[in-house]
Amino acid sequence: MDSAEEMSFTKRLEQAWESSGSLVCVGLDPFVERFPEHLSSEEEPVFVFNREIIDATADLVCAYKPQIAHYSALGAEEQLEKTIAHIKRSFPGIPVILDAKRGDIGSTAEMYAREAFERYGADAVTVNPYLGGDAIEPFLRRADKGAVILCKTSNPGGKDLQDLRVGKKALYQIVAEKAVTEWNENQNVLLVVGATYPRELGEVRSIVGEMPLLVPGIGAQSGDVGSAVVNGKNAQGTGVVINSSRGILYAGQGRDFAQAAREAALKLRDQINSFR
Repeated sequence: MDSAEEMSFTKRLEQAWESSGSLVCVGLDPFVERFPEHLSSEEEPVFVFNREIIDATADLVCAYKPQIAHYSALGAEEQLEKTIAHIKRSFPGIPVILDAKRGDIGSTAEMYAREAFERYGADAVTVNPYLGGDAIEPFLRRADKGAVILCKTSNPGGKDLQDLRVGKKALYQIVAEKAVTEWNENQNVLLVVGATYPRELGEVRSIVGEMPLLVPGIGAQSGDVGSAVVNGKNAQGTGVVINSSRGILYAGQGRDFAQAAREAALKLRDQINSFR
């Protein structure tokens, strides 16, 4: 059997779904002002917070998704590196999706790909297709890594561009079509489709077949779990990576914050599985 390092991202994700029995992804988005007070004395509070959350939830998730802006705004990039290294060392079967939403001209995109995959060691990265295929090609060419392409995002303003009609189709539908027909040569593409748009989630599923979908918008953004699973799952009852960040990370505020996070993750896992 291939090692985790040699295995394709999609295969690793499939194995994570199977081994964990979970479609939950925990978004590692640190708000230091919401950390338990006792962490304020730590030299690396972000890493310590993340480590405790990860150790408490690792058997309940299929992926982790750190959002890079939460680290760079704090000058905490080294703590992000340590966080990902901890996952790789302690839980090598769990993929890491770096939420960076990169997308730029080819030479710059190549540097972004190196940043995500070589500096941080991520298994996949979110990318913005607005500049077209050459802007995401440096991510797509790495068959062992995942390119998670923005399609129909969970925020209300996404419709300003994503719902624009191009002929008889919405722009997000064209993105989905390109993803499955042009960009997925290495079978390493996922699409981002928000739980806040369940009808559109079902439309994208019908366009892309078995392609995995990253589904944000559960919890703080009020996306409905049942609708997300029913509309997003594939024929095997998997196919979706359902992200929750604040609803899990900040379920507790005391010294038992990691246990509270575990309980929130367990509740979400069981709720999701009831609709599979």
